[in-house]
This record gives sequence, structure tokens and C-alpha cells, in this order.
Amino acid sequence: MFDMAWISLNHRLEQLPLILAGPMLRRTEPEAVTVWVALRSPAKVTLNIYRTQQGEIIETEEIIAQGKRSTVEVGQHLHIVAVTAKIIGNNPLQSGQIYAYDLNFDLDRVPAQNLQQALQSSSYSSASISYFSHELPTFVLPPSDLNKLHIVHGSCRKPQGEGQDALPILDDLLEKEAIDPNNRVHQLFLTGDQIYGDDVADSLLMIATDIGDTLLGWEEALPHSHNPDKVKPKHLKPGQRSQIADEKGGLTAGLRRQPERAKSHLFSLGEFCGMYLLTWSPVLWPEKIPTAKDINKKGKQAKNWDKEVKELRKFFHTLGKVRRVFANVATYTIFDDHDISDDWYLNQEWCLRVLGKPLGKRTVENGLLAYTLFQGWGNTPEQFEPEKTGEKLLLALQTLAHSRGNDLSVRQAIADYLGLPPLDPVTALPSFKRDGEVLILERDPQALTWHYTLRFKGYEILVLDTRTWRGYPTTKKTTTSPPMLLSPTAFERQIKQPLDQTDELCKQGLAQIDLTILIAPTNLISLKLIDKIQHWNLRQKQVYNNDVGDSWNVHKSALAKLLNALFRRREQVIVLSGDIHYGSAIRCQYWQYLDQRIDTKMMAQLTASAFCNSEVKTRLVHTKLKSLLPEPTRQWVGWLDPPTMIEITKTQELKANQWQPPLDWSYQIEWIKRPPAITLRHDVPWLKTYWQPKFKGWNHIKNCFLKLWRNRWLHEGEEVVGLNNFGLVTFNFSEDNTLNSVTQDLYWCPPWELTSIVYSRYSVNLNQPENCRKTTD
Repeated sequence: MFDMAWISLNHRLEQLPLILAGPMLRRTEPEAVTVWVALRSPAKVTLNIYRTQQGEIIETEEIIAQGKRSTVEVGQHLHIVAVTAKIIGNNPLQSGQIYAYDLNFDLDRVPAQNLQQALQSSSYSSASISYFSHELPTFVLPPSDLNKLHIVHGSCRKPQGEGQDALPILDDLLEKEAIDPNNRVHQLFLTGDQIYGDDVADSLLMIATDIGDTLLGWEEALPHSHNPDKVKPKHLKPGQRSQIADEKGGLTAGLRRQPERAKSHLFSLGEFCGMYLLTWSPVLWPEKIPTAKDINKKGKQAKNWDKEVKELRKFFHTLGKVRRVFANVATYTIFDDHDISDDWYLNQEWCLRVLGKPLGKRTVENGLLAYTLFQGWGNTPEQFEPEKTGEKLLLALQTLAHSRGNDLSVRQAIADYLGLPPLDPVTALPSFKRDGEVLILERDPQALTWHYTLRFKGYEILVLDTRTWRGYPTTKKTTTSPPMLLSPTAFERQIKQPLDQTDELCKQGLAQIDLTILIAPTNLISLKLIDKIQHWNLRQKQVYNNDVGDSWNVHKSALAKLLNALFRRREQVIVLSGDIHYGSAIRCQYWQYLDQRIDTKMMAQLTASAFCNSEVKTRLVHTKLKSLLPEPTRQWVGWLDPPTMIEITKTQELKANQWQPPLDWSYQIEWIKRPPAITLRHDVPWLKTYWQPKFKGWNHIKNCFLKLWRNRWLHEGEEVVGLNNFGLVTFNFSEDNTLNSVTQDLYWCPPWELTSIVYSRYSVNLNQPENCRKTTD
């Protein structure tokens, strides 16, 4: 394609190992364990689970769980499978025990390979995915004692994002505690934007397009014009896609006077698959990332191109550590908008403008299909069992691959399985239907569901889909108005039913739940300044400027309904969230006014974001400068019918009997102060490579500025962590199984010592105050 040293995948493919990405440990429960892997050849994959002695010695004489499944052909050289091993006999896997797993690959016309063989080739031999000398990945189940439960969460991982990718730090934590089943991380939750479909580095798009076309073995004909057969991904050049994304796709990523956000937007299925493979594994990365000089870029374009390449090299440098993380800790995911495109389903207008254009609809379909293959399958493997919707989708995908993407009838079947709305035959716009007082996108009754519930000994986790079940206002004049993030039906299916099912299991003696965790991709509560900006944007009808409608607090009645749905059934709730590119902890008290008493409920919102996408504004709120505008304690009062809430400014106003109609509830939020950072490690070897050099000559003034900027005092802010981070969450229960507090350690790399790792510890007290149950005045 270009006259340069960069080598296309087509000329490297046969030199690569069988495994292109993975293994990735996915849904892991006492009765079943699922492992995901992507291969370059079809295979029948066998997953074997073994006991170990403190992780070191594998008891290979006894396979305690096993599963077999054939890969699904996504393309000629891309074959994916999520294989589930089920326990042999009646002895479920136990907490406090370290297990190891191995994979075997039965291949056509060539000898079978085990996991270690499949990870290596003559030109690729460095693939460490274990913390032990036996070289197999290991895992542990959550402990029976919730005081020992360790959960990590984070979001927003963009390869060219500024700063050091935080996820490799988790590899250091796992390595340190590998032999201790109680101190190891038990579960990892990726809460959105695992890839960026819109904001893609130009050089990375060039690589992803090449990977996609090579692995699929065919070039997708994109519905870009009246003659789509002539428009292939390679024809839509990197850095030149903004206008196409807007005009032909209706996509809004570049509408904020920032067309560069969509200049290399992903469109094809191959490109989306390529992005996942590049984000999760080092295998497919070329030895040389093409620079601006390689492709004859000049001026500002060259400067921006090479700036992105610099960040990509840093990202690639630690991908092996990320791959090892995914192999050794149970990983669960849920999408947010960038997994498809910025503002995905933000409001009704977005649905109309994007799904009403062939290229826009195809982009959403391809992004969601890739999400299914790389994320959704491992979250809910039961949906992909024989005769289930997931398996029907996989069979349809193979038919599509065999037709080289040209079978339009099978494309429609795939769209139905993914839950995309049908198009009105007259208007060619997406179809909506009424759900209570709002409109929702129509979907096939057999469509896959993206939300899911996890239950382990002592706790439950509800993972919300706040993208595809939005409730849009019914009047045509308000197509840009903020939606309910969950429609009435979604509230019923994602919150009420799972909590009621848990209660029924507890009544039957089949479960005991002392902890409820909610995974909410977007925040319930955000910085007050952000609230003000979003409401100003809403009044100005500039809703795409700051994602107006993505946070719960913009749609007050929906937030009121959410709080009521949770606290009607639970005394305490822990919310894990991401999206907003800073980390924080917030304590919430909720008072429910009943006859002659007040019941107090408690909630903690723990936010961890971004893994790799810090911005100027988040780096500023990270510092002492934010102390000039500290977050106040805020209070709201609310009613149940209709669900609504009003912020109050004076504490004395918070008296239930002074309001007409009388209050049903009220709540208060308090931001937890960020204490001084604690150093985890100094002089970290894998961080040394990217020491920033000093400037010389006339740039001496830049050295002075950097010295000031890297001052530790400046970066010891008092509320949020605005540099790349993730959160490690632990819990403190009393002897009577009451949750006293929850702690979040946010891990990040400090500017004052570029080769060290620190963490900020937030502790949220969840003990109910003395007025928990008292007579109203």
C-alpha cells in the first residue's frame, strides 16, 4: 500500500502463532468456567481445569472441569470461541483454592497444539501468560468471607490516549499476590469504552483496516453511495473520514467543532475486529508503526500523526502485561457509547439520523456484532448454547462470511438477533414503540440481552445496559431531550426482577446476600460544574457537546425512579461506574419517609476512569486547583408518584411535613476527600522506557514549567484522580454481616516520579446514622 518498512499482515500471517488474542478468562462460577480465545485457524478447542497446590504444582492427574467447542468462522483467518468447562461430578469449584487451566486445539491436517504451543511460533516466542513456572494461567473464585473480596473496575481505554495505560499496573498486583487466593483480585469489571470506534489514531486505522481485510479474506462493500460495491474500507483513507462519518453515516463524533474525533472512524466489521485484537493483544502489531514520513505526510497532519504514533508505541510496550491480566482474572464487561461510536443512542435524534442512513446503520451493526464476539459471548455464555439466540447469530455470521458479506437476508437476521430496530418501509427510519410514557427502539423478541446478573456467596452484581433500552420522550419537538437511561420495561427486567429473584432464592435458603453491587456505565452523580455545563448545553440545544443525556442526574425523574427501585429492596448499594475520565468516591444517604418513622438507606458511588484517556480538563481537576471550587454537600427531596426530585439549598428545608404534598423521600451526597497518595512501587522497570527527556536550548523554559507541573504538592488534589487510573474495591463487614464501609484504591502513575506507582485510598463509611428510624416531627 505504501513504500515503507511497514509490512502488511498478509505477508506476516503465516509466521504468527495460532492464538491471535487471549486466552481471556471470562464468566467464572463454581459450576462453570468460560475462556475466550481468537485463532487464525479453525479448531475444536478443549478447556481443562485443574487444582493446584498453592498455585505452584498442578494436579494434572485429575481434570475437575472440562468443556469442548468448535471455533466460529468470522473470516478466512479469524476463528473465535468462548468455551465453557463444566464441573465433572458434583463437586463445584471452591473459594480459597487456586485453579489452573489449559487449552488444547485440534486442527485440520496438522498436529494438535496445547496452550503453550499455540502461543508461540518461529517468529513469536515471548508470550508469558502465567505467574508460575508451570506457565499455565490460574484463577481463584470469590472468597466466602466478603472482607477478603477484591474487585477491580475501570473504563475508557484508548490506545492513543494521553498518559500511561493504567491497566498494566494490575499485572503487578496480580503477580505480587499470585499465591494468595484471598488477596488476589477475584473479578475485573470493564465498565465501558473497551475500544474506541470513533476516536481512532490514523496509523492505527491503517493497521486495523489491513488486519480486518486480511483476516476476513474479503473486503466489505460499505453502503457509502449508490454503488457500494466500489467502496471498500481501504478506499476511505485514515484521517479523511470525518465528512463521510457525518454526511453519509449521520455519526456525531465530530460535531463538537472537533472533526478530528471522527477522522479515522471505524466502519467495517473487519476494522472493529482488528481494533479489539490490537487493544487486547500484541500479536498482530507490526514491528514498525508507520510514521508520517513513511506515508509522505507533511505539516500539521504529520505532527498529529507522529504524536499519535508516540502514544501508540507506549501502549504497545505494555500489552503483554495486559494480556496476562486477562488470562488470570475473571473479566466481565458492558458497553458504553465508544464501543460503537460517540453518543451511541444518546437521544432520539441520534437514532433517527444514524440508523436512518445505510452507512450509519451498518456501522452500528458491525460494532455491535464485534462486541458480541469479543465481549458479550463471555459475559453470558448461556445465551450461546445450542438452539439459543446466540448460537443462531453465530451460525448466521458463518453464512455471512461464506458469502463474503453479500448475503443481505442473513445480514437482516443478524441485525434482528442483535436487537437493531427494523426500518419503516415508507420513511426508511428506525421504528419505535411505546413503553409507558416513553418511546423505545423496537427489537426482535428473540434478540440478545446485554444486561446480566451475577450471584456469588454473599453478594449479587447487577450489570446494567443503559444504551439499548433508553426511553425517549414522545413529542416530536423534543428529539434531543435527555432520555430515561432505562425505560419502564428495562427497570423491570434489569433491576426489579433480578432483585426479586434474589429475594426469592434467599427465602428458599438457596442464597444469602449481604452485598448488592450495581455496575452503571454512566454516573448517577457527577461534579457540580459538569451538571451546570450540561444543563446550559441542554438549554442551548447543544446536546452533543458534553454528552447531555448520558448521566442519570440530567433526567431527574429517571434518577428518582432508580433510587426508589433500589432502596425499596435494599438497605445498602454499591455503585461502580466509569465514563467521565476521573476517579472518585461519593457517599449517599437516602431517607424514606414512612408512617411515623424515617428509614435510612446508604449508597456509595465509586468511579474509576480512564484506564488510558486522560484529558487536560481531568488533569486540572486532579490538582490543587480544584480546591478553589470544592464539591459541596448537596441535598434533594423527592416524591414517588410521579417520580420527581428537587434540589434544596438549606438544611432546615429538609422536613417532611413542611412540603405539600408531603415528601416521600430525600437524599444527600457527600464527596469523599482524597488523602495523600501512597507509593506502591518505586523504580518500576516497565515504566523506565518512557522517561520524558529534558528540553534543551530555547526550550529551557519548558523544563521549568514541567518541573512546576510535576510538583507533588500540586498533584495532591483533594477530591478526584484525573490521571489514568483503575479502582480496587474492598469491603469491611462486621461480625453480623453488616457492611460498615467500602474502600476504593485508585492506582495511577504520578508526574513527580514517572517510574513509580501510587494509589489514593478512599474510604466510604456506610454505617447508618442514629436517626435511622425515628418519628417524624
